[in-house]
Amino acid sequence: MKSYAFEYTRVSSLDEALECLKEDDEANIIAGGQSLMPMLAMRLAAPSRLVDIGGLKELRGIEVTENCVRIGALARHVEVLKSDVIASSVPLLARAIREVAHPAIRNRGTFGGSVCLADPAAEIPAVCVALNATFEVAGPNGRRMIPAREFFVDVYETALLPGEVMIAAELPVSAPGDRVAFHELARRHGDFAIVGVALRGNVLENTLQELDICVFGASSSACLVPTAARELVEIPYSPEAVEAACASLSHVLTPQEDAQATSEMRCHLARVLLRRGLADLMNNEALR
Repeated sequence: MKSYAFEYTRVSSLDEALECLKEDDEANIIAGGQSLMPMLAMRLAAPSRLVDIGGLKELRGIEVTENCVRIGALARHVEVLKSDVIASSVPLLARAIREVAHPAIRNRGTFGGSVCLADPAAEIPAVCVALNATFEVAGPNGRRMIPAREFFVDVYETALLPGEVMIAAELPVSAPGDRVAFHELARRHGDFAIVGVALRGNVLENTLQELDICVFGASSSACLVPTAARELVEIPYSPEAVEAACASLSHVLTPQEDAQATSEMRCHLARVLLRRGLADLMNNEALR
């Protein structure tokens, strides 16, 4: 199948891209194109114009400051995978990026593209939600910051307003005592996850002082589960507390049934993976 006809504009600056979007409200941004191009080919998307921002160097790069790591929207997955900064400062992302698709896709796909697609089964949005990342976006009314926990609205739907473009993501640097864990289940390595969990915790003397749990693939978007975390924080860690946390998932998750799994199976798998992730955190096997 071939795509519908569209115009193509390759821009040389962010301002030019914003102007194109302002002129045509049916235009789409294209960066790596690893999701958009198949959607065009299957006629699941029909933009009037593609605005190619792939050449904008101002949207590339990975930089570290005292408190956060800033990842440009056009940073390739492979750049994140190979980054020493990411490995040392954002270990949860370093672990999760290994599960993103296959080498050919990681060579072209972009960090911002994964965020803005907002696939509920994708790894990068889940990591951003677990770590409470922030996204910088630019649009007709200037620039603004959007917390990741407010960015993902629904399946393939974000808080971006018409004419806005993601500029970069800011992820907090791992703090002393932080531990992270990441687990997902997929039919094959590189496939979208049937379900997965991303965890960040801070442990002191066998007690979780802080805990963030994000479940992905089991709701309309990456889902933070504070009710489960509350069952485990600031109390002695125990099998009973773990089971209480796992049981609470059923009251929060809203999984869909498809050819991969039933909704009941997704809830069951989320509980299984949460147990594994918590065991990693408490057994000192988690990434630091």
